[in-house]
Amino acid sequence: MEQTEPDRAALSAGARQERRLGWLLCAPAVVVMIAVTAYPIGYAVYLSLQRYDLRFPGRAEFVGLSNYGAVLSSPFWWDAFWVTLFITGVSVAIELVLGMGLALVMHRTIFWRGTVRTSVLIPYGIVTVVAAFSWQYAWTPDLGYLAELLPSGEAPLTEQWPALWLIVLAEVWKTTPFMALLLLAGLALVPEETLKAAMVDGATAWQRFTKIMLPLMKPAILVALLFRTLDAFRIFDNIYILTAGAQGTGSVSILGYDNLFTALNLGIGSAISVLIFICVGIIAFAFVKLFGTAAPGAEVKR
Repeated sequence: MEQTEPDRAALSAGARQERRLGWLLCAPAVVVMIAVTAYPIGYAVYLSLQRYDLRFPGRAEFVGLSNYGAVLSSPFWWDAFWVTLFITGVSVAIELVLGMGLALVMHRTIFWRGTVRTSVLIPYGIVTVVAAFSWQYAWTPDLGYLAELLPSGEAPLTEQWPALWLIVLAEVWKTTPFMALLLLAGLALVPEETLKAAMVDGATAWQRFTKIMLPLMKPAILVALLFRTLDAFRIFDNIYILTAGAQGTGSVSILGYDNLFTALNLGIGSAISVLIFICVGIIAFAFVKLFGTAAPGAEVKR
């Protein structure tokens, strides 16, 4: 039965009213977020256009985009950028696999379900700096319990690739529970009746997982990947505690910190901060565009 023109008009009016209500409900939070973030972002952009050394504030001068050119032409930026991409890609991929496994365990647990879920989430409840110090102690030669498993004299945090893998390990241990929690919410979207029907039809456990569960969980998976990718790209705590960015392990956030708070170069440091902000925005935009309506923030077509 085809809809008449008045019906279509009513639907359109209803959609407009619903959208208007959504904006009204979001408006207070949007106003507060703009008030809190607009000034710092705007001031960072302003500083990034200045040659501003905090030791000589009277010599500050406008230099336009020169700071951005200096950063983007510097090997320090690109070394830190590739290190950041490596840590982000590897850690998020491992967390997705382990998080899915933990989510399935929490979802299927029959006995002591609350205890199991609480135990899984304990690492995520520990402050990142505290967890990083515990990892640093564990890998300290002659002191740490994990360092005792290595040959005598080995100090993995003093070499680039071993240190990078230990940073990834610390990230995975800390944030896999967060990934599992988001994926657990996605498992609630999978109807048990559908899985039982597939089982009756002879589908194996792997087929039910890949053909039914994963497609239905796609929105939750994309939300988890987006949140963790944005968070991992801004990694700072673990690197700062474990290596302080030495041995070629510094991320772009570490590079920005060094320029802002160690070298007191507000111009270059602010330019790095703005570039990190742009990278995060590009990642979020790419998720929405590549994955369409399944991605968070995508508009649902009516």
